[in-house]
Amino acid sequence: MDTLNPRVLVNAELLRMYVGRRVRAVVQVVQSDGGFIVGKSTDDQQLVIKGPPPFTLSNFVEVIGIADGNQSIRAETWNNFGDTFDTHTYNQVCQLANGEYKELFI
Repeated sequence: MDTLNPRVLVNAELLRMYVGRRVRAVVQVVQSDGGFIVGKSTDDQQLVIKGPPPFTLSNFVEVIGIADGNQSIRAETWNNFGDTFDTHTYNQVCQLANGEYKELFI
């Protein structure tokens, strides 16, 4: 675990709290246009992920990068999460990771 370079778990609602910081989010790919993708976050809001993905994307992707706006992330790392994903549970984990159990998440 990289404790020197933490990545906060976020959804679109939480992203605005971390502008300029490293974050981790899962989105459902809605549109891919070369240098960016438009995705639906786990709380059903739109996010723009900037930067070309290094491979063909699955339906759900995890992106790690810098929050550079209230609704955008500048991608550093992409991970395919497959074609099905439990967005409700991930959204609950985001809430826990930014709430009373914050200290359990690095």
